[in-house]
Amino acid sequence: MKGTLVNTATVLIGASIGYFAGARLPERIRTILMQGLGLVTLLIGVRMMLAAEGSNAVIKVAGALLLGGIAGELLKIEQGLERIGEYLKNKIQTESATFVLGFVSASLLFCVGPMTIVGSIEDGVRGDASILYTKSIMDGVAAIALTSSLGVGVFFSALTVLIIQGGLTLLGGQLSVLSVPEIINNLTCTGGAMIVGISFKLLNIAAVRVGNFLPALVFVVLFSLWL
Repeated sequence: MKGTLVNTATVLIGASIGYFAGARLPERIRTILMQGLGLVTLLIGVRMMLAAEGSNAVIKVAGALLLGGIAGELLKIEQGLERIGEYLKNKIQTESATFVLGFVSASLLFCVGPMTIVGSIEDGVRGDASILYTKSIMDGVAAIALTSSLGVGVFFSALTVLIIQGGLTLLGGQLSVLSVPEIINNLTCTGGAMIVGISFKLLNIAAVRVGNFLPALVFVVLFSLWL
């Protein structure tokens, strides 16, 4: 669990820096920061999507996204995340208009990438948290940018990191099959598509319900194992 605890701490530290720095910035600077963050997120997502090798992999990813999106819509996962965000917002009694967007966007951005899965498994099985330490630095920097633009909601994404990564670490032995290169590539591509969806939200291009695509990560693993 060392890697997850460090990752949680760096998100909180980054969010703290971003919060105090963002409060001193004029609105037009926060706007351009948000747009820059959206463009960087788009670049990261596109690069991850290129991890798929061969037409067969693309078909698996496409099928996983379609079926996962339908499953997520039926389960109303995005709405559930938003309700959690609203609950936290009411608990701390903040008037931030971007609290829920910050919480949901940061939670998804920090948890859908391949480093979350592979790093947690390595930490759980071998006690090697090096991948999660690298991810911690990246998440800390991202938390600075996100919080300066979206506010205090990003702080609470640290809870998501703690729960998701901690759970994966504890289940590391049972999930070691996910370390197969082909599965990692397909997971990376699927996660990349979801991160592109996050960038569309940050850039106000489209209100993609990214949370509803989370089941796609399960489907792409099943497709990779079966096919």
